[in-house]
Amino acid sequence: MSRRAVSVTPAEGEALREWVKREGATRTVQIGLGYGVSALYICQGLLANGRNGARHVVIDPHQETRFAGDGLRLLDEAGVGELAELHPDESQIVLPRLLSEGRRFDLAFLGRLVRPEGIVFLDDYQLPAVARAASFCTTNLGWKVEEISAPDDLHRWAVLRTPAAMLERPFDHFVDF
Repeated sequence: MSRRAVSVTPAEGEALREWVKREGATRTVQIGLGYGVSALYICQGLLANGRNGARHVVIDPHQETRFAGDGLRLLDEAGVGELAELHPDESQIVLPRLLSEGRRFDLAFLGRLVRPEGIVFLDDYQLPAVARAASFCTTNLGWKVEEISAPDDLHRWAVLRTPAAMLERPFDHFVDF
């Protein structure tokens, strides 16, 4: 399996790093470490922000099996391994635990754990299901599109910002998207 098949492109990695820096992020979270390429860019952004206590939480039950620890090794070799906090369980187990612990993040690849006015970086935006999920969030949850990458045959990404406050809506509220 090639790294390209499961890694971000250089342009996407650079965008990740720049969004981490732009937001002054100190706490980030990602599902899937894989070969560690996107995490490396995120950690570079965290280091550039120069704040103590910076942390990048990664959730990957396959790090030691499918990826033979390559992602963690890359981060260690790059000198940023101490920023990474690996949770080797499945996301449906780890995410509720992080939520119940009251943990919040400045930038993530998911929304519920992001602080108000935080950033959600959507990978694989070229996939109709991911674009549709983003449309739901902007139409029904008050999220705003900050940036969408240029069209690419293999890979696109988008950056969404969560609202300052969670929208209060009736349980049956829905706007078609």
